[in-house]
Amino acid sequence: MPRIAPSSLLALLVAPLLLSACGDDPPDAWSGYAEGDPVYVAAPVAGRLMELRVQRGDTIVAGAPLFSIDVELTRAARAEADARLAAARAEAADSTKGHRPDEIAVARAQLAQARSQSALADTELARQQQLIGQGFISASQLDDARTAAAAARQRVHELEASLRVSALPSRVDAQAAARANAEAASAALDQQRWLESQTRQTAPAAGLVNDTFYRVGEYVNAGQPVVSLLPPSQRKARFYVPEPALGSLRQGQAVRLSCDGCGAPIAARISYISPQPEYTPPVIYSNSQRSRLVFLVEARPDAADALRLHPGQPLEVRPDGAAPASASAASRS
Repeated sequence: MPRIAPSSLLALLVAPLLLSACGDDPPDAWSGYAEGDPVYVAAPVAGRLMELRVQRGDTIVAGAPLFSIDVELTRAARAEADARLAAARAEAADSTKGHRPDEIAVARAQLAQARSQSALADTELARQQQLIGQGFISASQLDDARTAAAAARQRVHELEASLRVSALPSRVDAQAAARANAEAASAALDQQRWLESQTRQTAPAAGLVNDTFYRVGEYVNAGQPVVSLLPPSQRKARFYVPEPALGSLRQGQAVRLSCDGCGAPIAARISYISPQPEYTPPVIYSNSQRSRLVFLVEARPDAADALRLHPGQPLEVRPDGAAPASASAASRS
C-alpha cells in the first residue's frame, strides 16, 4: 500500500468539509414553494351544462365567457313573475277607482225604483189616514201602512249611500296593501331576471384556467363550481422560517424569490406570518431544539412578476438585500 503524506491526508480530510460548506445554503435563505389560490366560478342556478367555452390551460381576459346553464327553467320562472307583477299592478290601479259605469247605472236605477216605491207607500199611508178618520179601516191597517212607508224610505236611504260608496276608491289601507303587493311582485321579477342572467358566467378576472369540473350535457347543482381560475394576484410563495429568525420578519417586508429557470430574483412582500409553528418536535423545548420549530410565511409578488411562479415550484426565499446563494457560497469557500 503506498504511503500518504501527512499534508495530503489533511487535505483529504478537510476537502469534504469545504465542499459541504460550499454546498450549504446561507443562513438567511429559506426553502419554500409556489402556490396558487384558485377562484372557483359557479352559477347560483341548477341545470344542464349547455356550453363550456374554455379548457384547462387556457389564458383568458376578464369578462371572457366561461359557460352557460340551461335557461328554460329560469325563463319560465321569470315569465311567471312577470305575470304576477302585471296582476299586482292591475289590482293596485283598481284600488284607486270606483265601480264601473254600468255598475253605477244599475245602482241609480235601483235608487229610482226605491224612490218610486217610497212615494207610493207615502200616498197609501195618506189614504189610510183618511179612511181611518171615516171609520172604514182598523188601526192595525193604518200601522201596516206606516211601517211600509218607513221601510220604503229606509230603502231609499240605503241605495243613496250605496251609490255614493260606488263612486269612491278603496280605503287608504287597502290601497297601501295593493301597492306593497305590486312592489313585492316587482322585486320577485328582478330576482328572476338576475337568476336568468346568471345562467351565463364570465371570468371575474384575467388569468389561467386552472381546471374544469363538468362536461357539456352534465347536470350542475346550484353553487357547484364549473371552472377554476388562477389570476396572477392569487399566486404566492409559501416558505418556512426557523423560530430564531421569526422575530426579524414583519408583514409587508420585502423578500426575493429565486427558482430554477426564473432568471432574475422575483420581488415580493410578506403578506402572512403564521402565529403557530408548522412542526413541533415531541420533546421538551430547549435552546438547542428551538431551531427545529418552523413557522409558515407567505409572500406575494406583483401581478406582472407573479406569472413567473408556477404552483408547486420549489423556491428559495431571502430577505431583500441578502446576498444570493452563489455569491455567499463563493465567499465561504
